[in-house]
Amino acid sequence: MRYHSQSVAYWYFAVAMALFGLQIVFGLLSAAKYLGPDPLLYILPFDVTKVIHTNLLVVWVLTGFMGATYWMVPDESRTELHSVKLAYIQLGLWVLMGVTAVIGYLFRYGTGNKLLEQPLPHKIVIVVVMLMFLYNVVMTIRKSGRFTTTEGVLLLGIAGAAVLYLPALIEHDNYVVSIFYRWWTIHLWVEGVWEMIQGGFLAYLLIRLSGADREVLEKWLYVIVGLVFIAGILGTAHHYYWVGVPSYWLPIGGIFSALEPAALVGMAIYAYSAMRRSGLAHPNTLALHWTLGSAIFTLFGAGLLGLAHTWPSVNKWTHGTLITAMHGHAAFYGAYAMIVLAMITYALPVISPARREQGTAMGYWAFWLQLVGMFGMTLSFATAGIGQVYLERIMGLGYLDAQLKIQVHFLMLIGTASLFALGVALFIIDFFRYAPRFEVVKDADERIPTPAPVRPVRV
Repeated sequence: MRYHSQSVAYWYFAVAMALFGLQIVFGLLSAAKYLGPDPLLYILPFDVTKVIHTNLLVVWVLTGFMGATYWMVPDESRTELHSVKLAYIQLGLWVLMGVTAVIGYLFRYGTGNKLLEQPLPHKIVIVVVMLMFLYNVVMTIRKSGRFTTTEGVLLLGIAGAAVLYLPALIEHDNYVVSIFYRWWTIHLWVEGVWEMIQGGFLAYLLIRLSGADREVLEKWLYVIVGLVFIAGILGTAHHYYWVGVPSYWLPIGGIFSALEPAALVGMAIYAYSAMRRSGLAHPNTLALHWTLGSAIFTLFGAGLLGLAHTWPSVNKWTHGTLITAMHGHAAFYGAYAMIVLAMITYALPVISPARREQGTAMGYWAFWLQLVGMFGMTLSFATAGIGQVYLERIMGLGYLDAQLKIQVHFLMLIGTASLFALGVALFIIDFFRYAPRFEVVKDADERIPTPAPVRPVRV
C-alpha cells in the first residue's frame, strides 16, 4: 500500500464478501422454492427469501463501492484519508443497519416497497452513513489539493446516489404516486449514477492495469457521463408505462431507454481500445479479467438484454415476468458485482503480499465458474420467461398452471446457479485464505507494467 489508511478498504471488502455469500444462499433458496415441495413454507416463504436476496445485493454492492472508494481516493489524491476513525464508525453503523434490517425481514418488518423495504429508522441510518462517507471523501480530496477527472466522475456518482435516495424517505398514500417516485431512486441508481461509479472505477483500473493514457480515458468518461444524463434520466419513463401515468410517457420511455445501451457500448469500446493502444501489460492479469469482463458483460446484460424488452409494444407482455429477472441478474452482475470484484482483485496482492500478483488458480476458477454460471442462469430465466409470457399473457393460463409447465427450466436454473455459487465460494475462500499485512511500501501501486508484444494499431 502507498498509504496506511487504504487498509480501511480491506474491512469493507471483507464485509462485502460475507454479505455476497449470504445473498447467494438466499438466492438458491428462492429458486428451489419453484420446484417444491417447500418444507420452509411457513418459516421462510418465498416473499421473505426474495426480499432478503435482493436487499443483500444492494447492501453488499454499496459496501464494495465504499471500500473501493477508500482504496482509490487516497491513491488518486496522493494523500491519507481525512479520517480513518470516521470510516470505521461508518462501517459499524452500516453493518448494524444491514444486520437488523435482515432480521426485521424475517419477522415481516418492512415497508413492502420493492428494493426499498427498509423501515424509516434504517433509512435514516443509511442517509447518515452516506453523509459521513461523502464528507470523508470530499475532505480527503480537498486536503490533497489534487482532483482528477476519474475522482470527479466517481464523486458525482456517489453524491447522486445519496441525493436520489431522499425520495425513498417519503411515504405516499397513493400507490401510483408511490411507484412513480420509487423509480427516482431505483432506476436513477442502477441505470444512472451507479454507472458513473462503475465508469470511475473502470477508468482507474484501466489506467493502472494497461498503462493507457489518462487523458484519453478520461475523455471517454465525459462521453459516458453525458450519455447517462441524456438517456438514463429520461429513460426512467420506461418504468412508467403501466402505473397509470399520462400516455406521453410511452414514446419518451421507449426512445430514451433504447438509447441507454449507447453509454454501455461506449464503455466497452473504451475498455477494449485502452488495452489495444497501451502496448503494456500489468502483472495482475486476474484483475484485468474482471475489469474487461465487467465492461463486456454490462453491454450484454444491461445493454442488449435491457433493449430486448424495453419497447412498450414488447414490455406490455414481458413486464413483471421472468424476462425481467433475466435482464436484472445479468445487468447487476456485469455492471456492479464484477467491477467490485475487479477492485478487490486489484487491491488484494498489495494488501496480502503472500498472494501471487498475477492471480491464483482458485481465483481464475472463481472467475470462469461465475461467468459461465451467470450466463447459464440468464438463459434459464430467458427460456422460462418466454414460456411464461406465452402461456400466461397470450394463452391466458393461470399463474400456477403456467409455472408447472415451465418448471423444467428451473432445473437448469438450479444447476447453473450452483456453478455460479461455487465460483462465488471459491472467490470468498481465496479472499480470506491469505492474511492481510498492512505495510506501507513506497510507490507500491505505481508498478511499471511490463511490455508485451502488441500488433500495430492503425490510428
